[in-house]
Amino acid sequence: MMATHRTKMLIIGSGPAGYSAAIYAARAMMEPIVVQGLQPGGQLTITTDVENYPGFADVVQGPWLMEQMQKQAEHVGTRMMWDTIVDVDLTGGSPFRAIGDSGDEYIGDVLVIATGAQAKWLGVPGEMELGGKGVSACATCDGFFYRGKKVVVIGGGNTAVEEALYLTNHSDDVTLIHRRDSLRSERILQERLFANPKIKVLWNKAVESFEGNPASGGLTHLKLRDTATGEDSELHADGAFVAIGHAPATELFKGKLPMDDGGYLEVEAGTPKTAIPGVFACGDVMDHTYRQAVTAAGTGCMAALDAERFLATLDYAEQMGESEAAE
Repeated sequence: MMATHRTKMLIIGSGPAGYSAAIYAARAMMEPIVVQGLQPGGQLTITTDVENYPGFADVVQGPWLMEQMQKQAEHVGTRMMWDTIVDVDLTGGSPFRAIGDSGDEYIGDVLVIATGAQAKWLGVPGEMELGGKGVSACATCDGFFYRGKKVVVIGGGNTAVEEALYLTNHSDDVTLIHRRDSLRSERILQERLFANPKIKVLWNKAVESFEGNPASGGLTHLKLRDTATGEDSELHADGAFVAIGHAPATELFKGKLPMDDGGYLEVEAGTPKTAIPGVFACGDVMDHTYRQAVTAAGTGCMAALDAERFLATLDYAEQMGESEAAE
């Protein structure tokens, strides 16, 4: 039998943003519901070593960190729902309604969207098998583990160039691999790239596969194909960073909330407020710049605090209406 779940704050999506919003909301007695989605805990559940999240002197595992956040949210009063939202109704203002894949209905006086984003992958052999074992989609997250080693970056846009430049902080041997003969990144970034003696560029090369042993040693080399001549080659690398962009999980909100050209939800500058009062977006679903666990958690906190203020205005308006009616 289908059920209806009512809450002051409905949170769609988990991960650092959703869990942080839930922790703050629960402590404010908002009795939040988190609908976890297809990947409870978000991208960190497929990340092994996490060394840059504040509060831990030693390296922690991504799945463990998300498990702790979930338990903390539950401990202070959050209800976790193992469901995936397939439709939302944002018309008419608060309360907002969402329908789960289970058929259950979720109603929230405020809605927090924390559906996140996923890195785009090449889809070639060895990519998933060697994920976290030499293949990554985040140089800022994992570059530190390749200090003094040979690394490659795959891509030709701003993200790829920025990742390559960042990696020179850790490696003197950085190679950018691009399938075309020119970059798509901004000119100023290209100038910095070409001026950096630690970076080489391989033009007209497509990655055919990532090679190595996931059980021991990880990535050893990449197999490449020349897009102009068809010639095959191999390139040794200790670490490979796929930097061909991210895809925010915003399909559910197309035509219902404003988005930028990349599909990220648009918010009021410096806040998690969307164009609809009472609807907030936090984490990677609205952040195409930083995409870090700690920044996602921060915007989750902001969403909860702003949601609490929004609910206070609703309560005040309701009280004023009752007062006027009594007169």
